[in-house]
Amino acid sequence: MATPRPVAAFCSAADAVLTPFFLLISVAAPLIDAQTVLPGCLFPRFLSNLKSWYADINGDYLMRDHPGFFVGLVWLEIAVQWPLAVANAYAVTVGRRRCRWYPTTCLLYGASTASGMAAIVGELVMSGRGTKELMMVYLPFMFVSVLSVLRGLVSCSSSSSSSIDDGSPKED
Repeated sequence: MATPRPVAAFCSAADAVLTPFFLLISVAAPLIDAQTVLPGCLFPRFLSNLKSWYADINGDYLMRDHPGFFVGLVWLEIAVQWPLAVANAYAVTVGRRRCRWYPTTCLLYGASTASGMAAIVGELVMSGRGTKELMMVYLPFMFVSVLSVLRGLVSCSSSSSSSIDDGSPKED
């Protein structure tokens, strides 16, 4: 059975949004965000300057001051979310149909990122230090994490899968 058109359209649209995001995180997490938790001597000066510039221009006190909860979230990003983003970027590059685990890694990435973003957005709102501009930096990450969860939950395969395996080969 073929995937219904609205589901296929959702999958295509979601992947169009998620793909550049996964590629961005694959690069930004180890080069920019990791500066929050790793010694500065590991990074070239231009990357340190880029992070400082970003924090100054957006008033991102989390990136500048490194509060404890934020450091923990960055460790989570480096240890869990970054490898999942790299895996998803790889899946998109080689073709999602060849990587049957893509929905699972989307779901895991989205759930992990949404959890961290809930803490960050909560801090920005409750502390009163979250400017409108800073919220506009972080809210897209919340949106993408929810989209990633939805993409992981929706089956976009071109053939229906049964919970009972009859041993016959399945077509893609």
